[in-house]
Amino acid sequence: MLDHERVRRLRAHAQALAGGTREASAEAVVRRVFAIQAQDATAADLGIRVRGRDLTAQSVRMAYEKERSIVRGWYMRGTLHTIPSGDARWVLRLLAPRILATTSRRYQQLGLDDDLRRRADHMIRCELATHGPLTRAELTEHLTTLGIPPDGQAPFHLIRHAALTGILCHGPQRAGEATYVLLDDWLPTIGGTQWEGDSALAELARRYLAAHAPAALADFAAWSGLPVTWARRAWKSLGESGAITGDDALTMLADRVEQPTGTPDTPDVRMLPAYDNYLVGYRTREVSVPALRRAGVWPGGGIIRPTVIADGLVVGTWTRGSGSRSVQVDTFEPGPPEIEEGIEREKEAVARFLRAAE
Repeated sequence: MLDHERVRRLRAHAQALAGGTREASAEAVVRRVFAIQAQDATAADLGIRVRGRDLTAQSVRMAYEKERSIVRGWYMRGTLHTIPSGDARWVLRLLAPRILATTSRRYQQLGLDDDLRRRADHMIRCELATHGPLTRAELTEHLTTLGIPPDGQAPFHLIRHAALTGILCHGPQRAGEATYVLLDDWLPTIGGTQWEGDSALAELARRYLAAHAPAALADFAAWSGLPVTWARRAWKSLGESGAITGDDALTMLADRVEQPTGTPDTPDVRMLPAYDNYLVGYRTREVSVPALRRAGVWPGGGIIRPTVIADGLVVGTWTRGSGSRSVQVDTFEPGPPEIEEGIEREKEAVARFLRAAE
């Protein structure tokens, strides 16, 4: 059985967060980890930065807007993630029906019946085709002609509904604000295999394990938002094909040969953004966060603070100073000089990245 330290190092390495592992481009980062938590756009950019080698805010934006190799939309758990563009459609087909079903009660509470959602989808499609890219405020203004109140959550849920039905996705930023575009216009070429049904479910589980193993099927269920029964189906399919090894407690891909060995001489220090995959990608966090420090990382109210890790272990938290020009680190306890030096390097890199993004 693997101990916590070994599991932590394997997971951090899989996430390109330990052992000196870094990817050369934003596209390569997202392809490696499959999904970057992205409800906060700046945090998503920082999540790509920390896994890349000398990435700039401009190179990340280029991957979104020029190369269009990565795309932001509502995927796992119905929350915003950045995923490889070639995977957007099959992942949406797999996950969206369940997300829409679980949102049905909220639609009723907001008075968004089936007919109104259909009319809103049609209007959004037409307006984006004619005037896009459009911001949330601009789409909301058009939706008011259907009797939708501009305040409250109704406009957001209608925009999200259009995304989940494959009409729109996030497009280029305009003056730092997100815009929406037609998915088929923004990503006209479907790259890679387009999995369907149980094959898509098994592929999603395989992608998860490639970026998070060792992990359990309950971890996959928590990350994806799918029922545990679906996770069992995925595990069974991967097991029958010989793609995985281990058991329900800790599973890995059978062909994964890129595994760290030994103990690194110098700690690999990284500064993770808020809501980072490394902390939210599992059902529990005892492997990565000391028990006595968890309240400092999860203070309540759904908040997950930016953290500092050393070889995958959370050793502190950090905050941005005014104007994104300074970074303040609060370590849990004094560390060896090697960790302090790593923190200083990361502070400078994060501040430089944020300044360039302004």
